[in-house]
Amino acid sequence: SEGERGSISMQEHFAINVCPGPIMPIPQISDFFPRFHDFPMTPPPPREKKILKEPDFGLSNGGETDGENKEKERKPIEEDRGERQEGVDSDDDDETYLGTLEFTLLFDHENNCLHCTIHKAKGLKAMDSNGLADPYVKLHLLPGASKANKLRTKTLKNTLNPVWSETLMYHGITAIDMTTKTLRLCVCDMDRLGRNEFIGEVRVALKKLSKGESKRFKMGLERITQVCSGCVCLYINKETVEQGTPVAEEERGRILVSLCYSPEKSCLLVGIVRCAHLAAMDSNGYSDPFVKIVLQPDMGKKSKYKTTVKKKTLNPEFNEEFVYEVPHDQLAKKTLEISVWDYDLGMSNDFIGGVELGINAKGVRLKHWFECLKHIGKKVEYWHALTQQGAPPEPPPQ
Repeated sequence: SEGERGSISMQEHFAINVCPGPIMPIPQISDFFPRFHDFPMTPPPPREKKILKEPDFGLSNGGETDGENKEKERKPIEEDRGERQEGVDSDDDDETYLGTLEFTLLFDHENNCLHCTIHKAKGLKAMDSNGLADPYVKLHLLPGASKANKLRTKTLKNTLNPVWSETLMYHGITAIDMTTKTLRLCVCDMDRLGRNEFIGEVRVALKKLSKGESKRFKMGLERITQVCSGCVCLYINKETVEQGTPVAEEERGRILVSLCYSPEKSCLLVGIVRCAHLAAMDSNGYSDPFVKIVLQPDMGKKSKYKTTVKKKTLNPEFNEEFVYEVPHDQLAKKTLEISVWDYDLGMSNDFIGGVELGINAKGVRLKHWFECLKHIGKKVEYWHALTQQGAPPEPPPQ
């Protein structure tokens, strides 16, 4: 037994009991720096990297190596990543459903009005941390300036299924508008601490509506390509007008004028009812409009009138009436000049647009004047598009 014990060296004894693998020779520094040798010699061949194998310890059947453990560890990580990725994808799929909006549209041809009744929304996407939203609806007519034809409902707090039952009205809508315009309804979330957030929108071409027919819609909200700045959604469309470009006639706005010749008082009654979709002249995106009217040829101070100023609006309602004492037989020789201006305190007022009614007018303007002369004692109302007529002359170049 002593001989058997002596047959195992101490080095082998420690290698068996302590070392997890075969004993590797200790590399010499000369293997890495041959120039340290006192005599010239060829560099040694590159050392082969040997893979150390852990002892089995009797676990050959159920044992696993580090490589296998690492491989199995990688698999659940990759599976977890896959599940996370699938979870992200599924969330994106859920986000595509933004809710539905129910509303009714009615075009009143006689009064040139578009009635928009917003009933309710259902299943809106949650926008707040409490899992709810504070929704409201904005309406725009496209193409056109956004603020000039923007309407909005009231805001309902903490709900994903709001019920508004609110009717909004567009004035000055003509038959031509019904063939060319599109109504956009945007559902947004009110945020007092930050900018309001866009949820989704629907669009309806007005040519789908019939005169005097009320049509109910139930449409799913969607998101059209847009450039968002915070919560302000800037839609890219071809109708956007660059700054500095001249204002087109369609973009100046419209005015509703009533004419009536009173035989009892032998006077012409001119009513300035309202304006719609006026061009914005101030930096805040609005105007402070008022209307000037002049009956030509000039009759002195009695021929010039102007309305009150309506602050910060592009759809002012005046309902003001002015009287011109003029015989009926002379009225055919007269011309009524109407101009809309933006009031600026301490500066010259900005011209928005104008219209002339008289014997030398054309189209609807001439028709309006003729009907006033023909139907004595009857009030005749017409919408007129504002044009460059009545604009002040440009100063000569210096």
